Amino acid sequence: MDFIHPVPVAEIAEKYSLKLKGETQVLATGINEIHKVRAGDITFVDVEKYFHKSLSSAATIIIINKNVECPPGKTLLITEDPFAIFNQIVWEHRPMKYLNTDRGEDFVCGHNTHIDHNVIIGHNVTIGEDCYIQPGVFIGDNTVIGNRVQIQAGALIGTDAFYYKKINGQYQKWRSGGRVLIEDDVEIGAGNTINRGVSGDTIIGSGTKMDCQVHVGHGAIIGKNCLIAAQVGIAGKTIIGDNCILYGQVGIAQNLTIGDNVTILAQSGVSKDLEGGKTYFGYPAGEAREKYKELAAMRLYTDRKNKQA
Repeated sequence: MDFIHPVPVAEIAEKYSLKLKGETQVLATGINEIHKVRAGDITFVDVEKYFHKSLSSAATIIIINKNVECPPGKTLLITEDPFAIFNQIVWEHRPMKYLNTDRGEDFVCGHNTHIDHNVIIGHNVTIGEDCYIQPGVFIGDNTVIGNRVQIQAGALIGTDAFYYKKINGQYQKWRSGGRVLIEDDVEIGAGNTINRGVSGDTIIGSGTKMDCQVHVGHGAIIGKNCLIAAQVGIAGKTIIGDNCILYGQVGIAQNLTIGDNVTILAQSGVSKDLEGGKTYFGYPAGEAREKYKELAAMRLYTDRKNKQA
């Protein structure tokens, strides 16, 4: 998530009563979870076994709950509750803005785009040219939609991330500061739900076509020219390559990488990364040829047991 304007780290430290260590003159240009950080970003860490990962990451500013040695060129912001500070900063830069009409502020719509009745559009939304948005669609804040995009009835674009941190036995919600980006020539089926990222973007690549009742989790990235059939579920932060085909009711776990030109057959469950250029089937999903051999061997074994009985 990028800030509209860079913020001096000393200003952040003063505002939230944080102890500042390391570089004091740097500017924060954004805030992100650890897996999405870039130079200039703020991130946080509050579990010691992840200290090294955060301190050695691309992030320039780390909110942390222990006074440790600061790596060269970085800034530490020390506090007892890094998550709370991180969440407050996201809230500050992505505040809640309620909708009192069916069109939010700073809505931009391209030439020859048709929007049916009963479509709700949030704040700071951009829709390109030659798009068609059917009735009952919701498009949340900060969504960016390209050209020649079709969104069928009842789709929900840019809903909050399903993302919580357990604190003292209770789940505390992360503020969803990310966006949804839908590239050119995409089709979104009826009843789809696409969550925005927690701090980064959920991206649907150009030319991708999605059937009805598909759910795309927060921060997921779907490549170009993919086909996704009905009732597929893609968990948060998973990356799917270009030219992939996901048949009906495929489920994909979080934080995975699916290579280019992958086909996943119906009702398969994906729990680990998949190499590109292959067809997969089953739960846990494996190469289809091997899975079919396993099924044939199991059927043969069962038939023999039944005959012996």
